This record gives sequence, C-alpha cells and structure tokens, in this order.
Amino acid sequence: MEIIVGKTAGFCFGVKRAVEGSKKEVEAKKDIYCLGELVHNKQVILDLQKRGMKFIDNINEVKSPHSDVIIRSHGVEKNVYEQARQKKINLIDYTCPNLLKIHQMVEKYQKEGFYIFLIGEQGHPEVIGTLSFCSESSCLISEIKQVDDAINEFEKSNKDKLIVTSQTTFNIDKFNEIKGKIEKSIPKNIQIIIENTICLSTKIRQDEVKELSKQVDCMIIIGGKNSSNTKKLFDIAKDNCKNSIMIETKDEIQNNKIFGKVGIMAGASTPQESINDVIEFIKKNENVLK
Repeated sequence: MEIIVGKTAGFCFGVKRAVEGSKKEVEAKKDIYCLGELVHNKQVILDLQKRGMKFIDNINEVKSPHSDVIIRSHGVEKNVYEQARQKKINLIDYTCPNLLKIHQMVEKYQKEGFYIFLIGEQGHPEVIGTLSFCSESSCLISEIKQVDDAINEFEKSNKDKLIVTSQTTFNIDKFNEIKGKIEKSIPKNIQIIIENTICLSTKIRQDEVKELSKQVDCMIIIGGKNSSNTKKLFDIAKDNCKNSIMIETKDEIQNNKIFGKVGIMAGASTPQESINDVIEFIKKNENVLK
C-alpha cells in the first residue's frame, strides 16, 4: 500500500500562531480564558483544557476585572472589544492576521459608502465576526441561488458602489461561480470592487487535494467535524475519488476499506500528531483494512 501525504496538510500559519501562542500563555498564567473554540479541532481544545485553559462562549462569563481572555483564530464580533474595555479585561488577540485585514478593509469601505457582499458560510464564526464590521449595508451570500435576492437588497439601498469579498476558507470554485453571477447581474453604472480574500494557503490546499484525489484509490481527509475548511476539502476529494472518507482520528478508520494508493490531506486546524497517528495506524493494519 502506497501512502501519499499532501504537502500542505495540517496547521496553516494563522492556526499555528494561535495554538503555539496559546500554549505559552496558559503555561505562563494560571487563570486564562479563550472566547469560543480557539480552532475547530477537538484534540487541540482538549489539550489546551488539560493545560488549564477555560473556554467560554460569552465575554460576560468573565467576572473578574483584569482577567486574560484569548480571542480565537476565527475572530470575534466588533462589540466584544468595547465590552472587554469596559470590563477591564485584557484581550490577547489571536485572530488570524489575514482575517484582521478583512475586518479593517470592510470597515473602511462601509465608511466610504460601499454596500458589501460577503461570500461565506451562514453561521460560521468568522463570517459572524466579519459581518459585524460591515454595518447594515451588507449581505451574506452562501449559495449562488441567493445572488438575485442580494442584488435586490443592494438596489433598495440606493447605493452606487459595491464591494464583494469572501470568508478566508470558502471554496474557491464556489466563490468564482458566485462572483461571476454577481458581475453579470450588476448594472454597468455601478462601481464594483471584487476582493478575493480567500486565504492563499486555503487555495493551495484545495488545489492540492483536487489533484491528489484524482491520482489515488482512496482519499482520507483528517480534521474536526465542525471545521469548515476540512469539510470543503472532503467535498473536493469526493468529487474526484469516490472512496473518500473524513475522519477526526485514527479510530474512525477501522470501519472503512483502505487499499491501493492512499492519499492523505488534513485541514488547517489539524495537528501533526493526528496525521502521524493515521499514517502509523494504516501501516500497522494494512492487511486488515483491505
């Protein structure tokens, strides 16, 4: 059995920065919180909890002033910063630097009178945070069928300037499809700016899994079940390799047939240990898995 591991599998820059930084913070301070899941990976969260980090869903759960609270890599809503200031909470911001740039960008454009289309996944923490920097003159588009309604809302605003941007981990092919329909549907007298803010590492990872899944007999995607970027990798793999599975840990492999040439890719929040465990498990159980 041949195993091919994607070159881009595992932590992206933003996740690595957040995880390594948080480990140092929790080692240095006994009482430290994280607002929401630092990253979408159960194994990472459990590890940080064992080290002493407390995870909260709302900044109001912190009762003591001068407490330290980490902001997750997916960012938070704009009002959280003001709430923390009022409660005298020390925020340690591990929002992905690429995402911070998007927050600054949409805030700038909305002040300049632009209407904002954000292409992204409904309910995703990153999307919720970004929309809070957009003001009410904005619309979320998750599917191509929502474009017509979004344009109707834009026309009701009587604005003549539109910016289109995206969630950093959105599917690049889906983004291009939605973007294309917007460009064809918007009147020519409207000033339109397209900002493809899909993270470069996301694009490279998606491109790699697309090519790798065409070359193998089985494809294994490793990552959290609640990880948006991992799910997108699985969707891409499944389009090209019918024997594709998505797992969080090696324990989920047992009920699947693994054979021939095996491709492995992991989401941006998947630790290297999880990838190594899967590779080792396949090698040890090669004959059983066929």
